[in-house]
Amino acid sequence: MSHKITLCILIAATWLLTLSMTASPAAADEAVAQKAVLVTGASSGIGRNIAERLAAEGYFVYAGARKPDDIKMLSSIDNIQGVRLDVTIQTDIDAAVQTVKAGGLGLYGIVNNAGVVVMDIMAEMDESDLEFVFDVNVYGPYRVTKAFAPMIIESQGRISNISSLAGIASGPAYGAYSMSKHAVEAFTDSLASEMSSVGVRVSAIKPGAYNSSASTSYCKRRKAQDKNPGDSLFEELSMDIASICDDNAPNQYPEPDRVADAVLDALFSENPKADYLAVSDPRQSEFVIRNILQDLVEFNRDYEYSYSREKLIEMLDETLAPTAKVRSWQN
Repeated sequence: MSHKITLCILIAATWLLTLSMTASPAAADEAVAQKAVLVTGASSGIGRNIAERLAAEGYFVYAGARKPDDIKMLSSIDNIQGVRLDVTIQTDIDAAVQTVKAGGLGLYGIVNNAGVVVMDIMAEMDESDLEFVFDVNVYGPYRVTKAFAPMIIESQGRISNISSLAGIASGPAYGAYSMSKHAVEAFTDSLASEMSSVGVRVSAIKPGAYNSSASTSYCKRRKAQDKNPGDSLFEELSMDIASICDDNAPNQYPEPDRVADAVLDALFSENPKADYLAVSDPRQSEFVIRNILQDLVEFNRDYEYSYSREKLIEMLDETLAPTAKVRSWQN
């Protein structure tokens, strides 16, 4: 009888051990499967859309915001933890690093989204406005990336920098904003090349016109400055700029769902692109492509080393080939 009992105990023990061996890896996989992503400027607009989309897809989001009410609101959403993060304040960034470390999930991705808009005439713009734009749009991504780089390198993760169509071409009143986004483009190219050596992929997302709080924030800043278009040397243009902040102007832009689509692909696809054009209107895409082609024509015009039309077409065909490498980090 004792032998039968012993045999039953051994069988039961073996069954329990087998069960634990098959269950533990699954539990372990579940524990490590949730990748964490930091999204800056997540309280509204594009950043909020990205944060909510990532959370809905099952990723854990550290959502950066400045105001306590926004942080509380973000933290009420499943898979999101609101984090105090002003990208112009180093102590905020350092504290955010400690918060993410304490979370225990590590950090797989950064979405450098926080940004501001200032529209003004370059010859009359206050230097403080230019400093403001660069502090947020350029130094912000630099500070955040530098602070979190060790965690991203450890996870061999991804970085997505939110640039803009304005980073490719500019126009009246958009000079300061375009300057900052041109800088983001250069920052992304260099960072991508450097990070590729340690297994990190970096992409630039170029949104078109979407529903965003950036223009609202700009209008508050402009009204506080109490600028009079009649004092400008460019009175007509200055009045056009002022009309952007008309309280009765309707919001005609769609929600930035396509930007979130691009971010998801950049962060989690097997072969992310170096650049994503996230537009909702084909005219915006045409605007970008035509500006790039115009630059090509100007670079190639009446120059000692100009290429013939045939050679340009040959180069285009080579670049369009499926095996073409278009960025240094892809080589």
